[in-house]
Amino acid sequence: MSTVLAFDYGEVRIGVATGSSEVGIASPVETIACVENDKKFARIEALIKEWQPTLLVVGLPCYLDGTEHDMSRLARKFANRLNGRFSLPVHLVDERLSSAAASSALNETGLRGRKQKTALDQVAAMQILQTYFDTPPAAG
Repeated sequence: MSTVLAFDYGEVRIGVATGSSEVGIASPVETIACVENDKKFARIEALIKEWQPTLLVVGLPCYLDGTEHDMSRLARKFANRLNGRFSLPVHLVDERLSSAAASSALNETGLRGRKQKTALDQVAAMQILQTYFDTPPAAG
């Protein structure tokens, strides 16, 4: 089984999800909520040791028209740091509308408004990972 960890990067909160590439189903794991990079990466290291993924996926935020913005640059920097620290391949996935889809999914479970805050980022990471699983690899 090939495990994949996915991240919905934010400057304060990072949503984390996992899934098996064989089954192709993503599940939320947790939200890492802290500002200090050392604490964020210590928790990510613990998750990598626990889950032992073969691949990491990071959501790449873009405007609706596909152009990148400041958070895109920060997400790319985060992806590069993951690769450098953990020597695992990192795949970027377009995350347009992942937070909206996550919020909609949480609404369907009855979790609305402020109550979504603790779960939203990890469910967004789950949406990002599911997009990765559902998107066929580019031919080349």
